[in-house]
Amino acid sequence: MEDGGGEGELILSGKFVYGRAFEDREGYIVIKDGTIKETGAEAGVEGAIKGFIVPSFINAHTHIGDSVAKEPDFMPLAELVGPGGFKERILAETPYEVLLNAMKDTISDIFGCGIQLFGDFREGGLSGINVLKSAFEASGMKSRLRMKIFGRPGPGDDADAILGAADGIGMSSTADWSWNVLKDLADAARSSGKVFALHAGERNSDDIEDAIELEPDFIVHLTKASRKHFQRMYDRDIGAVVCLRSNMVTGMGVPPIREMLDSGLIVGAGTDNVMLNSPDMFHEMEFISKLLRLDEREILKMCTWNSARILKEDKIGLIEEGMRANLVVIRADTPNMSGVRNWLRGVVRRATRADIGAILYEGKPFKPFLRPQLPGF
Repeated sequence: MEDGGGEGELILSGKFVYGRAFEDREGYIVIKDGTIKETGAEAGVEGAIKGFIVPSFINAHTHIGDSVAKEPDFMPLAELVGPGGFKERILAETPYEVLLNAMKDTISDIFGCGIQLFGDFREGGLSGINVLKSAFEASGMKSRLRMKIFGRPGPGDDADAILGAADGIGMSSTADWSWNVLKDLADAARSSGKVFALHAGERNSDDIEDAIELEPDFIVHLTKASRKHFQRMYDRDIGAVVCLRSNMVTGMGVPPIREMLDSGLIVGAGTDNVMLNSPDMFHEMEFISKLLRLDEREILKMCTWNSARILKEDKIGLIEEGMRANLVVIRADTPNMSGVRNWLRGVVRRATRADIGAILYEGKPFKPFLRPQLPGF
């Protein structure tokens, strides 16, 4: 390549993961018009931004509406998030402006964690979808990340109204709804070319077979699922999204991620309810790695490329020519990251948002979102 790159180009240099195999490479990445134009290992190419470079994260499962109720008391899952439970009551009682501002702050927080896309299961019917859209607009983050909304009908809403306003349908357990309602919603989503997804296998295994029978695009949780279930999901091209920290705090157990991967499933990752966990994928990667000791490449794929495929995106989540330039650059010289022997393992197990040197969205670099330091600190 020419020294310094061409007009309007941005060059990054350092160590990065390349392609679908997430190969460990050292060299440079050339970005132009929001796209990765070229990568290489040519010696002596100095980028304007340097460090450990990974695809920006994708949080495949959030509920950010409950940002107003962080850290509730421990209680059974059905009482916490089931119909008529704590979360539903809080959302019904919270004034509109309070709810909107809480979601707005969470969206800013999501960007500061290096996330380029999040998929939100949104309660509250059509009005719930609209308040989330308003919060996204008010956050000022529309030029820095994207969201996908998976809504569900509220009283008086029909499937067409939800699908017209959202990116798909996201339902709770099949135990919470009649079969006919779920079947009609699944069929409507497929007819409109949009996503249908639901939770299953979180409290017990009773709802897993019905969930698979509906042939959703993906199923969330699956802590109580078995290899038999994973084989059926693989045969039907159903993805899985795991939320390990959420399952741990609710006492639902650890999802069998290794068995999912061994079955050939596409496995993505999310952080679930903001009232229980921050939406930070660095924390999610660290927990998965240290609890299950999976290969760091597999974990990073779960939080990037796999989640992109599950959310029906094919131009993000990879570092490869022609992909959109949505990247996170981790500094190698912070007190936390200096001295790391295996850089990729360090990013997955150790890195935090404080180690981010730059976040690139559609090729445009941003500094990470960090609150100002308080006086006296």
